[in-house]
Amino acid sequence: MKSGLKITFLGTGTSQGIPVIGSTHPVCLSNDPRDKRLRVSVLLTWEDYNYVIDCGPDFRQQMLTNKVDKLNGILFTHEHSDHTAGIDDIRPYFFRQGDIPIYAHERVINSLKRRFDYIFEDGNKYPGAPSVAINQIDKDLIFEIGNKQVVPIEALHNRLKVLGYRIDNFTYLTDVKTIDKEEIEKIKGTKILVVNALRLDPHHSHFNLKEALEFVALINPEKAYFTHISHLLGFHAEVEQCLPENVHLAYDNLIIEI
Repeated sequence: MKSGLKITFLGTGTSQGIPVIGSTHPVCLSNDPRDKRLRVSVLLTWEDYNYVIDCGPDFRQQMLTNKVDKLNGILFTHEHSDHTAGIDDIRPYFFRQGDIPIYAHERVINSLKRRFDYIFEDGNKYPGAPSVAINQIDKDLIFEIGNKQVVPIEALHNRLKVLGYRIDNFTYLTDVKTIDKEEIEKIKGTKILVVNALRLDPHHSHFNLKEALEFVALINPEKAYFTHISHLLGFHAEVEQCLPENVHLAYDNLIIEI
């Protein structure tokens, strides 16, 4: 019997977060805590395992808020800074646990090596730098984390290939604009779907609300949650009221269980 999976939304915002620095947009000035969104990431917990998908610039704050005292690994969707810039803050976990496993496409690993070369140096490393255990993955390679299998799902973020992940009956996709039919087949039958819904107007590299709703209808999960949300989508409370019964806006620190 498979063990249950707990998903904690660590961040549900777009690359600038909400509020956007210096913005006077009404959503950025909202007092509703659901309208305050850190950069996008989720924590996956079962038994004694803790894995995160992406670690952006708010990673430290997210780990402190959720009292995550152990990290078994990081799954990266792609190399953009809002998904990777917090990697230095794995240091406390490294000091206690040793090398932290990361799972990413070869292109993403190469990008991390260029940008965070001090983490990936083989010899004569600075003594305060963390280290990682690299696990190279691609869309056709099912792999294991803890005692669960992970199915990578490839999508396009404009022209950039990104990876989403299916674990048991949970599928997480972000920064998606288009996805091929064969990759969609990997998602079919999932009970909980998380996918990006950036704003109301069309965008060159993200689903807008209309596209996200059409994708949910295609997959037909029991429940869907939207993430990677910008202030231009509108107030959480107002948008939530307009969604189908089985579709919700995720918000920071929301917990769901399967």
